[in-house]
Amino acid sequence: MNTMLFLMLTSLLTTILMLISFWLPQLTPDTEKLSPYECGFDPLGSARLPFSLRFFLVAILFLLFDLEIALLLPTPWAINNPNPETTTLWISTIITLLTIGLIYEWSQGGLEWAE
Repeated sequence: MNTMLFLMLTSLLTTILMLISFWLPQLTPDTEKLSPYECGFDPLGSARLPFSLRFFLVAILFLLFDLEIALLLPTPWAINNPNPETTTLWISTIITLLTIGLIYEWSQGGLEWAE
């Protein structure tokens, strides 16, 4: 009985939220919201304009460190393995390599916006 009541309440709440989401948004979108997002570039201009490689470097670094977080996410569970020293070694290796790479990029001036 509780399961049936739970399913009915969940279905009712889902239906109400779907109906509200159709009624709430503005029905008069402007041209800015209808234009494609192109990372600050003019989408209607020439595609042959030069662009800053630093923007893409920062984006790649962001993805790299985002991947680091994904690799380190299962760490608390992996520490509970029978051999936690191996896990600690791998985690230390990943963090050390990424720290060395960040220090190298920083020392080369790759993270400076102003030239």
